Amino acid sequence: MMRVVFATAAFALAITAVAAQSDPIAARKAMMKTNGDQAKIGSAMAKGDAPFDLAKAKAAFAAFEECGEKGPSLFPDDSKAGGETAALPQVWEDKADFNAKFAKFAADAKAAGASVTDLESFKTAWTGVAEDCGGCHKVYRAKKS
Repeated sequence: MMRVVFATAAFALAITAVAAQSDPIAARKAMMKTNGDQAKIGSAMAKGDAPFDLAKAKAAFAAFEECGEKGPSLFPDDSKAGGETAALPQVWEDKADFNAKFAKFAADAKAAGASVTDLESFKTAWTGVAEDCGGCHKVYRAKKS
């Protein structure tokens, strides 16, 4: 089961890497969709709406870690517009802070993945990593209309 979960996450991220070479907006949208899918799984477990599954928890954190590591490269200067991007101009106006938020996300996700052993440790780790997502979105992502 754990291999299937990791393989699925790895496949989704591989697709993102291929798309990034030709269209960074499409690649980051695919990456964020993967994150959103993983966040739904994690949130359901944290809320008790789904049973805790260690393999799924670790797969979510692994996807988030990879996003944090690869994310900054998906926001080159020539991708400020087009592709129905939700990225706000602040991404490029404060690139250092933007990149630092991705780095923190990667580090926190890595630490979370290493520390989680059960539901209680998952809930603790999940809270911090979820705050990283929300903190970046508040500043750098246009609100959905």
